[in-house]
Amino acid sequence: MNGVEALLATVASGTVLPALTERVRLREAAGLTPAAVAQALGTRAASVLAWEAGRSEPTGERLDAYRALLEGLARHYPPPTLAPAWPTSAPTTERAAMAPVPAAAVGNTPTDRGTAKRTARAEAGPITNAAPATGTDTRLDHGPLLVLDGDGCAYGTDGLVLDCPATSVAGLVEWTFAEAGIGSQRLHPSGKDGDPLVVLTAAAAERLGLPERLTDRVGLRLDDKHPVITQLTKAKWQLTKRGFGPWPRIYRPAESGRRRCVQLAILPWEALDTRAWGETAHELPAPELARMLGTFAARVITPVGGAASTGIELMTALRPPTHAVRDTSGTWRSAALPGSLPVPVDPAPPEATPEHPRATGRAEGPAGALEEESLAWFRDPELLTDAECALPFAVGIDVNTAYLAAASRLRVGLGEAVHVDRPAFDKKLAGSWLVDLTSLHLDPRLPNPFTPTGEAPTGPAWYATPTLTYALELAALLGQPFTIQPLEAWLRPDAAQLRDLISAYRLQTPPAPWEPGGDQTALERLGLDAYRPEFLGTVPRFAAGPYLDPWYNRLRAAYLDTMADLGVTPDLNPADYLAAMRHHKTTDPTLAAVLSAIKATVKGGVGKLRERPQQRGTARGAAWPALRRTTWNPHIRATLIATANANNHRKIMNLALKAGLYPLAVNVDCVLYASSGSSPLDVLPHDQAGKPLPGGFRLGVSPGMVKHEGTRELVWAAQLLDEGRNPARLVKGPDALWDGE
Repeated sequence: MNGVEALLATVASGTVLPALTERVRLREAAGLTPAAVAQALGTRAASVLAWEAGRSEPTGERLDAYRALLEGLARHYPPPTLAPAWPTSAPTTERAAMAPVPAAAVGNTPTDRGTAKRTARAEAGPITNAAPATGTDTRLDHGPLLVLDGDGCAYGTDGLVLDCPATSVAGLVEWTFAEAGIGSQRLHPSGKDGDPLVVLTAAAAERLGLPERLTDRVGLRLDDKHPVITQLTKAKWQLTKRGFGPWPRIYRPAESGRRRCVQLAILPWEALDTRAWGETAHELPAPELARMLGTFAARVITPVGGAASTGIELMTALRPPTHAVRDTSGTWRSAALPGSLPVPVDPAPPEATPEHPRATGRAEGPAGALEEESLAWFRDPELLTDAECALPFAVGIDVNTAYLAAASRLRVGLGEAVHVDRPAFDKKLAGSWLVDLTSLHLDPRLPNPFTPTGEAPTGPAWYATPTLTYALELAALLGQPFTIQPLEAWLRPDAAQLRDLISAYRLQTPPAPWEPGGDQTALERLGLDAYRPEFLGTVPRFAAGPYLDPWYNRLRAAYLDTMADLGVTPDLNPADYLAAMRHHKTTDPTLAAVLSAIKATVKGGVGKLRERPQQRGTARGAAWPALRRTTWNPHIRATLIATANANNHRKIMNLALKAGLYPLAVNVDCVLYASSGSSPLDVLPHDQAGKPLPGGFRLGVSPGMVKHEGTRELVWAAQLLDEGRNPARLVKGPDALWDGE
């Protein structure tokens, strides 16, 4: 009872903060931005938004200051008198059936829950809500998603519970679209609202006539003759080409410009990948599932499939391919949105996957194909020093969301590539370069950053711009005379850079695939023949810019907010940070699953940029569906990975040169060092003032900083090295490959 008594005492003292909607109302009534409030309270704008959304609450002095601010605003801006949004004499059945159920009315059994909800609704009488604020969509009043259980209870965010009468999938889709009031607001003014998502528990799937599991374990889709699909067809609902699988999308053609589409996620069919959401996420009770998925939807985006699909969907939602413009006649038309990926483009031959038509006939090995991949290297055990062998521990440190950190302000090509023979290297030009880096020599106790294995290159190879930029930096750091002399390059310039290239090298750019004389095979392979000619006329063929910046900003905020909810904040000192990280996943397992999904969305989205054929029997050299996606772009993936590798290697080099600290092994973003103690504090050097060595790894929660990956005895690591195995891959355990970033 101590907790109850404490809560009652808080209420009695008048120290409870206003309701979430009232916090927002007061701030907006005063014309204050979240940033202005944050500055006054000495915190971040993201924290203010989290307080207003109920994701977290202020504590200590900030709680007192925030309460004082709200009380002051309330005196200036008292709540208005609320009128009913519709006449109280009108029939209330539909809206009453959609009313949230008080938590106290929900019992412990399905029957109790249904009875309690019906009783509560009968007693509630007519519902009188305030009219929504200007610009809101009343169709989305109930949040982004619902989790449907077997008793017909549909659980939403913020404790919402609806009574879903549907007993078939067709009926569920009709009810969702017509009555449920779910969906999400667009993330960009030129984007589209998120489709409503209904998640089906195993009991709900059984109730709706779905099988316990999919018998087609290859295609992962329901047989087209199954009664559920027959019912949908009869009701004039359609399925996308991927059919009725774990994440089916069910739709009718748009009407009056309004999308009519519902997404389902079927939990017994493994809709929630355990590698992304954790082993037990799908077993959570329906209300907790709604909290987990709703939190992810609010901070990232409503899931549309696995982590990879969701990561790519987020890129497109934040940078839509098109926007509306008025032509000279005043008519609104679609045009390419500047800074986006408006149409699919072909990869340069070295960037293409082996199956791609543009890979046909290219040279084998690094001289033919770009191999910008995450580093996986371990030291020759013969190079272990006596001093290292005398140390008792091997300590692994892991970079937080390394790919995400690399995405910040990363300049990438957004259009076509042009081929140039023997160009001068320019670090401002995005693209791929054929260069010989064999003249750069590193200490054999260090990984070489110019191959995925960490071994020295043996001849010319293709590299992305960030790798060559780092090569120049590394040569200067080591004091080695070195110049970059590309043999050839495939570059992705913006319009101004293209003019300079044409002037310097007398380039002649071929016509676009949709122009007269253009490549007709590329036109069909990329699906450009389906685009309207007037739209294609607005597409800049050559462009470059920080395409991933909005993606980085949203995922970074989601990651930091979730970590803060789990008790890990940027203001912690290194010792407190390590202590908080030891138990943060057990603080709130539901939010820990959200955190895992955020990190998987980063990794999956990067991987999806170069999705390889998923269909059986795809012939080598034949096109596959992913090539028609504007976000199928191996160049962006390679540039991102090259940047992450350079960021990591730069810190490894600084520790080696400034502190004499050499790694035992590296796996992606985990670096393993011999240590006198079991903590990263025993490994990472500090200056006399206690500050981390400049340019080295720093402990902390922010993307690009590091955490403790794991500690083992040095003997264990040495034995793996003798066996030719990478101890950095295993220092945490068998799940290290997926849990890292």
